[in-house]
Amino acid sequence: MTERKPPDAPFETWVDHLIRQARARGEFDNLSGAGRPAEALDAPYDELWWIRRKAHREGISLLPPTLQLRKDAEDALLDALHARSEREARGIVEAINERIEKALRMPPPGPLLRLQPFDTDAIAAEWRAAHPDRVRPPAAPQTATPRPRRGWWRRRGRASDA
Repeated sequence: MTERKPPDAPFETWVDHLIRQARARGEFDNLSGAGRPAEALDAPYDELWWIRRKAHREGISLLPPTLQLRKDAEDALLDALHARSEREARGIVEAINERIEKALRMPPPGPLLRLQPFDTDAIAAEWRAAHPDRVRPPAAPQTATPRPRRGWWRRRGRASDA
């Protein structure tokens, strides 16, 4: 907490005095952004600067729906090829295929979509080729072992429970 301004001291000199003391104590050292120029200092004034910065920071896209879907399809394809498992890759492709099919049934406004659903099996094969260390060999068929017969006393107790 800072001390109060003396009543006889002018406000401007009092603030300068406090800044000098803080500088002497080193409170302005190692501040974030020290030594860097202010952002867009020479840029022309934009009334919507804060909206643009927020949209960029949040990753909000301002593309038309068809172009956004094309971009999402490309991203989904890359995500599927870098997925941790084949099941996850198939899930990613199936999810984007649903969106593509919906857009083909009811085209959104904007440029033409020019996109077809992906072949899930072909992408799964690409995933297996790219990740041979993660592919499990097919399980050997298990032969059914006969269940041991229960004794007559167990069968009899069951009938009395019903």
